[in-house]
Amino acid sequence: MSSSSDEECSDYPRYRDRPEWKDVQPITQDDGEYPVVAIDYSDQYRDVYDYFRGIVARQEKSERALQLCTDALTLNPANYTVWHYRRQILKHLNSDLAKEIEYISDVIGEHPKNYQVWHHRRVIVDWHGDGSLECPFTEEMLRADAKNYHVWQHRQWALSKFKMFDGELEFTERLLEDDVRNNSVWNHRFFVLSSTKEQFSNVLADREIDFVITKLQIALYNESVWNYARGILLYCDSDGPKAKLLKFCNDIYGKGDHGEHSIYLFMFLADNSVEDIENGSGDTNTKLTLATKLYSELALKYDIIRTSYWNFVTQDLRRRFPSSMVE
Repeated sequence: MSSSSDEECSDYPRYRDRPEWKDVQPITQDDGEYPVVAIDYSDQYRDVYDYFRGIVARQEKSERALQLCTDALTLNPANYTVWHYRRQILKHLNSDLAKEIEYISDVIGEHPKNYQVWHHRRVIVDWHGDGSLECPFTEEMLRADAKNYHVWQHRQWALSKFKMFDGELEFTERLLEDDVRNNSVWNHRFFVLSSTKEQFSNVLADREIDFVITKLQIALYNESVWNYARGILLYCDSDGPKAKLLKFCNDIYGKGDHGEHSIYLFMFLADNSVEDIENGSGDTNTKLTLATKLYSELALKYDIIRTSYWNFVTQDLRRRFPSSMVE
């Protein structure tokens, strides 16, 4: 904290000047005799944290201690020790947890990328035993930042904890309408499916591949969609959905205007050919020729920033599957 904070809070009553706090012995921070880089804390910061250390030392858990924690967290909302002690006070006082959820909502609104505030909310909501506010709250937070990792993590925890998956796929669809390239939404959609289905049925996989194709028609260069499709196919025990996606890819590749192609389309077709060879499906030489051609096009024209990698993949392919058909 810089000394400029003193000017902002010049009218703030210091704890050391409050008669009701005279019974507490403040404890100053011990940085050692020769601190390497002494932090220039404001007078208010020193005052609040000296008294915080004082109440921790005497293990006081009271309403005034709770207010002191609030003041300490206003100055430093990332202080895990203060949050931990605050929770001890709340439990000791049997405090109104609904009120605490209101408080932490306000703090998160000011500090949405702070690990400690989200952890505190999770603990309090867990104690409260009611997750009904979590989806509306996280949805509101996502409107401000649709890729905030902390928000997504909390939402997934709440969905799992309170079994609130109904309507969640529709929620992801709305967000993808806003931004089809949001990897967080694609990840969340896969999380919802994998959390609610013991196994991916053929009908579900077929539906999801149809959904993927509609999004690829909008954003063929979007890696998130391709990764999602691979995940769906990985858990699918039917060849139908994969065949449908391969037809879509081959139709695009067959048009010949490769300059408009996505590198992820090339990768998907090449990797599929290699998988077919490994599984003994189809003509090996034909598959090898196609895979080598695609990897070479990536190396020489479409993904030259990773030329060395694609050359390595091609060489490894020749080593694993020697054939006179592979030049």
